[in-house]
Amino acid sequence: MKLLSNIISWTILTASLTTAQVSVRIETEVGDILVALYPEKAPKTVSNFLRYVDGGFYNGGSFYRTVRPDNEVRKDSPIEVIQAGVHPWKERNSFAPIPLERTSSTGLSHVAGAISMARTSPDSATSSFFICVRDYPSLDFGGKRHVDGQGFAVFGKVLKGMEVVKRIHAMRAEGQALMSPVRILSVERVSHR
Repeated sequence: MKLLSNIISWTILTASLTTAQVSVRIETEVGDILVALYPEKAPKTVSNFLRYVDGGFYNGGSFYRTVRPDNEVRKDSPIEVIQAGVHPWKERNSFAPIPLERTSSTGLSHVAGAISMARTSPDSATSSFFICVRDYPSLDFGGKRHVDGQGFAVFGKVLKGMEVVKRIHAMRAEGQALMSPVRILSVERVSHR
């Protein structure tokens, strides 16, 4: 009887974990950004991101880059995004790079508010991420933004706080580097149904 009870409890727990939506709150010095994550579509990317969140790597990090029409160097494939990373002192303890979960496999796309992993080559993403200000299919698999055509790994979308994203995006920059990087105070999970 106890075994049956344990099996039923485990089944209920597993079902609730798969139906529960996982979100994170990115608390910055200029406001909060609430992001829903998509573990069912991009499990490796979400798992990797949450390792950095749970380890406190982003606490004290910053949004340090803004790409927009006045500083875009790629006129053939312009985008508008903000990019963030972990605390510099914690970066040396980063986890190994993860495999690229291509949008052709996940079914996700770089729409306004999409959060995606920054990378240089396929399978090189670690902790840096960016948020799209508008829709940019050029960042998807087959798009022209990256020379290899493999795109970037979308793993969630902003639920609240696009006004904060746009505020950061509009800040003064030298080239694409924010003149005053926006400090990330904390990033933490917010679970709900």
